[in-house]
Amino acid sequence: MKNYKSLLKTTGILILGIIIGWLIFKSDSEVIPIKENSDTEATSKASIFTCSMHPQIRQNNPGKCPICAMDLIPLDLESGESDDINQIQISESAIKIAEVQTTLVQRAVPEKEIFLSGKVKADERRMSVITSRFHGRIEKLFVNYTGQNVKEGEKLATIYSPELISAQKELFQVIELKQSNPDLYKLTRNKLKLLSLSDTQIDNIEKKGELQYYFEILSPATGTVMKKMVADGDMIEEGMMIFELIDLSSLWVLFEVYEIDLPWIKIGDVIHFEVPANPGKKFTSKVTFIDPMVDHMMRVAFVRSEINNSGFNLKPEMFVKGMIKSAIPHVKNSLIIPKTSVLWTGKKSVVYVKKKESEKPTFEYREVNLGEETGNFYTVGGGLEEGEEIVTNGVFKIDAAAQLAGKNSMMTAPEINKLIVTQNFSTLFEKIMKNYFSVKNALIDDNVEKGKKATGEIINLLLLIKKESRHLTQPAKEKWLEKEKLLSKSFENIYKGKNIEDQRLHFAVLTNPLQEIIESFEMNFETIYLDFCPMAFDDKGADWLSEFSEIKNPFFGESMLNCGEIKKRIVGIEK
Repeated sequence: MKNYKSLLKTTGILILGIIIGWLIFKSDSEVIPIKENSDTEATSKASIFTCSMHPQIRQNNPGKCPICAMDLIPLDLESGESDDINQIQISESAIKIAEVQTTLVQRAVPEKEIFLSGKVKADERRMSVITSRFHGRIEKLFVNYTGQNVKEGEKLATIYSPELISAQKELFQVIELKQSNPDLYKLTRNKLKLLSLSDTQIDNIEKKGELQYYFEILSPATGTVMKKMVADGDMIEEGMMIFELIDLSSLWVLFEVYEIDLPWIKIGDVIHFEVPANPGKKFTSKVTFIDPMVDHMMRVAFVRSEINNSGFNLKPEMFVKGMIKSAIPHVKNSLIIPKTSVLWTGKKSVVYVKKKESEKPTFEYREVNLGEETGNFYTVGGGLEEGEEIVTNGVFKIDAAAQLAGKNSMMTAPEINKLIVTQNFSTLFEKIMKNYFSVKNALIDDNVEKGKKATGEIINLLLLIKKESRHLTQPAKEKWLEKEKLLSKSFENIYKGKNIEDQRLHFAVLTNPLQEIIESFEMNFETIYLDFCPMAFDDKGADWLSEFSEIKNPFFGESMLNCGEIKKRIVGIEK
């Protein structure tokens, strides 16, 4: 009982202490000001919140990311103020921090340095194989080892042959008939020549009038003995190989070229190469032959050059390292951009273009079609124009800023998939485009009838392609039917046109629907250009499609043939 009273007393004292402490500190807490921290200020200022890992998440209030549950952060509105989804604005200070550098898109003849490896080989055209044309026995060899050098006409061996002895006897018998039966005499001499005797040897036999039991084999060419197949005393048979000679004063150098580099190489290109066995010495040769086949295992083709080897410093099977600097034969003047300006993702190639007309530094996301690789550059098949300014350093940082700002970027831009069509549809449309170009060229030539003829063929093709469109997927079918009515009406109006001006008026309407079809459907086309004339139709301007880069104006013909410019290349690589 005593303990119980003591516990109650202690509890009461504790409760009383808590009440007194609350009364003391309550007034102090009311007068302490509460400072807004930086997060609170940012929250009050920000109207949009995003996730640093998933910038596609955009909310008006702070919270958690619905994907990764990270805290949403206020979006920095200093970057990306442009309403265009493909454009992002970046402050001058951020550009300096990111070390952004730009360069102008230019036209140039694309060149590429291709590094090659290969081997020195003997010239197959300078090989000589010496075979026996009769039975016999090697009496004496004058060539005793492989690698020995011999000259043309030099003795290689002495042979005893009963067959040659019999042929000499026949010659002695017909010598008396030389005047009365010259044909028989010639035949007998030819028999000896077929047995590898020279005219000089046969003349000596006739002059001496005695049988020769031993005959010399003479070298047919100057060269090095690469194979020696006999020894003293060996019996030889008709057709047996005795020696193989190779003239090493001129050699082949065979280089291995990967199939991706073959378009860059042509006959006559200069190759500079070195041989590890001759350090410090430079050799130069020219491409004389390109192998028509690619090795199915190594995926290389052999490119051959020839080199003078009068000093015999080079030996067959020596390794060589070469370099060839070449331009693509069919590309004369193309747009080129540095490799550092390109971002790759899947099928897309992305660059950032600096907009000149913007007050603040603005960069535009742009997908481009790339052509051949040329050293530190790529050729451009579409998406850029000459004179545009692109980012070459700091591209990843700009793309990251665009991603955080919710703009199109390397990772967030949607894939543009072309509509699939049947092979028959593609073939028919290619024929339509071919005739479209014929109509254009007729307008260039001011030829009304020629234009009507090509238009008539197009009208027939449109009837065929309308039937074929039944086999397309629903999206492709809807896209085609959307444009088909306008195409049919315009081509009919061209066909009915009374004069060249009527035809030109309706021809101008065709550009947009044809361009949209070409860019939307999965079909193979040669290079097609979109050209523009600012003076057409009383300075209103008009576009047309062309199969060549040279400007030839269908709206003025001969009167202003070269008026206009290329707006862009919509498909294909410039050739």
